[in-house]
Amino acid sequence: MRKLLLLCTFLMLLPARGAEVVRLDVDSVVHPVTVEMLSDALKQVGERKAALLLIRLDTPGGLMEASREMVEMILASPVPVAAFVSPGSARAASAGFFLLMAADVAAMAPGTRTGAASPVMMGQEVDPVMRRKIESDAGAWMRSLTTQRGRNAELAQETVTEARSFTHAEAMEAKLIDLVVQDEEELLRALDGREVKRFDGRTVRLELGASPAIVSYAPTWRQRILKSISNPSVAFALLLLGALGLYVEFSSPGLIAPGVLGAILALLGLTGLSVMPISWLGVSLLLLALGLFVLEAKFASYGILGTGGAVAMVLGAMLLIDGPPELRIGLAPAIALVLPFAAITLFLVTLVVRAHRRASVTGTSGMIGRTGVARTPLAPAGMVFIHGELWEATASETVEAGGRVRVVSMEGLRLQVEPLRES
Repeated sequence: MRKLLLLCTFLMLLPARGAEVVRLDVDSVVHPVTVEMLSDALKQVGERKAALLLIRLDTPGGLMEASREMVEMILASPVPVAAFVSPGSARAASAGFFLLMAADVAAMAPGTRTGAASPVMMGQEVDPVMRRKIESDAGAWMRSLTTQRGRNAELAQETVTEARSFTHAEAMEAKLIDLVVQDEEELLRALDGREVKRFDGRTVRLELGASPAIVSYAPTWRQRILKSISNPSVAFALLLLGALGLYVEFSSPGLIAPGVLGAILALLGLTGLSVMPISWLGVSLLLLALGLFVLEAKFASYGILGTGGAVAMVLGAMLLIDGPPELRIGLAPAIALVLPFAAITLFLVTLVVRAHRRASVTGTSGMIGRTGVARTPLAPAGMVFIHGELWEATASETVEAGGRVRVVSMEGLRLQVEPLRES
């Protein structure tokens, strides 16, 4: 009995183990890879029977379609979802604001900001009527999210129609968010025992315990690679490097290494760009740039064609992604990537063109007109020494050994020569 009492006392003194919380970091542009990560994180929530999914936000925004898919997943989540803009100086802009408003609990850390959720139409001219339709649809979507969550629907809509942004204090005062906390530990303490109204109207009480265990979602290797190369500037740089490697291999067959490395880099670049909405105008400008580089090497344009190619490639890079500004390649990265590529490409193309124009030094055409010395008397056949090699030759006239001759034709491996008379 005494042992049983001691065991019970020991168990009572142990700290209570809290519930598990799965944390997902959305710390880059919102795109299809982010959607896949959220889907996997929700599966992990189910497998671990976690009590809460915590999404830590620090994003400039991203693709509208990707954000729609993520919002639908958050609304359909079997467990409550808390979105936390953190750490200090982080932001949840554009698509990130939609994610923040979709969550059951919206929280921000001091020094953070959110808003500016206006849809951006890039790569095309949009008439005012169509723009109003798009903004009206996004505004209605925002109202449905915030009204159901009991947040300030009017101000939330202004982030769409007027691109308004809010600091953490302004968002809290305007009742756009639920909490302002310093860190995750403070957030989880504030949520323990809190009643949360789900999007479907159910009320759920969060039982996190005194020390909830935070389990960070670990992206797969595939997701990490895709996340790294899905940066448009990185993907474009990989594509350019891959193109250079392949060109070197094609122009100098047998090197192998440039071809293999170029193929790998080009495929990685294309994979990174494949998750982005591509503008065919940007693709056309890039193809035009390559054509101008080739023409510059073949024709003397005094740099006009090459300059035009560089300008076309910069514009093509900037217009390649048909999406919001945070997804596009800026002017500075475009120039930094294009100028070295243009210089190297022009140099390589020039070498190839000059090599093709250079007279052949081998075969029949390379031997005609060459001069040499007769090693044996040519009466009319004998041996001559031409271009560092001994050849069988037939002379049109008798030539003494040591006499100089010139090649006039070639039949198989026998040269037809004539005496070379000094003028």
